[in-house]
Amino acid sequence: MPEGHSRDKLTYRDAGVDIDAADKALDRIGKLAQKTYGPHVLSGLGGFGGLFSLDGSIGLLGKHYDDPVLVACTDGVGTKLKVAFATNRHGTVGIDLVAMNVNDLLAMGADPLFFLDYFATGKLEPEVIVEVIEGIVEGCRQSGMALLGGETAEMPDMYAPGEYDLAGFCVGVMERRKSFERDKIEPGDLLVGIASSGLHSNGFSLARKALLEAGGRSLDEPVPELGCNLGEAMLRPTRIYAKAVTAVLKRYTVKEVVKGIAHITGGGLIDNLPRVLPSRVDAVVEKAALNPDPIFGMIQGSGGIDEEEMYHVFNMGIGMVMVCSSYYAKAIARTLNTKKVGEKASIIGKIEEGTGQVRLV
Repeated sequence: MPEGHSRDKLTYRDAGVDIDAADKALDRIGKLAQKTYGPHVLSGLGGFGGLFSLDGSIGLLGKHYDDPVLVACTDGVGTKLKVAFATNRHGTVGIDLVAMNVNDLLAMGADPLFFLDYFATGKLEPEVIVEVIEGIVEGCRQSGMALLGGETAEMPDMYAPGEYDLAGFCVGVMERRKSFERDKIEPGDLLVGIASSGLHSNGFSLARKALLEAGGRSLDEPVPELGCNLGEAMLRPTRIYAKAVTAVLKRYTVKEVVKGIAHITGGGLIDNLPRVLPSRVDAVVEKAALNPDPIFGMIQGSGGIDEEEMYHVFNMGIGMVMVCSSYYAKAIARTLNTKKVGEKASIIGKIEEGTGQVRLV
């Protein structure tokens, strides 16, 4: 610096990062995370990593594993966050984050153990991040998981004011010999569909374009057929199927009973069911059995979207599908429909000879 010239010294806060504000928020987050801890959590937030013991009986199934295999998944919430920003409602996207991960884990037949999150923003707003984490804690509670750790990144100039991004990471365990074998799926097996809670967290780029741009609707617009305003319907959290899958796998433990599980996420039934099928069969889905939420019809009508495209993008009323032996399928649906489990399940189709595709009839 030239002699005689001086200027104030820069700080990290001047550059847009407030460490003190972050520390205060993280203290509150740590207390929230502790609500999800059980005896297997050996260390939680605050260190360089979290410790989780596999000793003894673990997970929702409460099992001791003889030959454990760890299962890991990662996912985000996508442009559903745009609706949260626009409505300034952040309490449900944390549930979505957990759901999108744990439902993938459950589709593997795994028992959820713990979860980690990543929250990135341009300027940290403590009340917003705490609201998001409260949702994550609720999602972990529903899933029987510990919120074992996470990362909060404040990155000036990376995000628009008031916006953030989320990513999640989920780890579970399963018995090696209990893993699903797609070759056991055969013609005559039935598809048990479990209802979704609406859009879940997929297809929001198309949903927003159809409803808000092409349809000229507003998020605060009351919609009688939805029982709430449009923003609330779009932010309805993704359903977590931990209780449902656990109830079925506890009661029906033989692989020949439940032969595969598909989480109906991005790509809808058309792309997700083939992920569990052998190449010699097709899944034949009866559209009349799906009973989708009215919001799907609103999207299709507002955007003038072809039916095939709707089934290729959205879950169309079904959040998860179990491929079951025909002998047990009705009993499994009854189990899911009990008050204790609390799902809406029905037989939505069957397996026929084919080439590993989905046929809508």
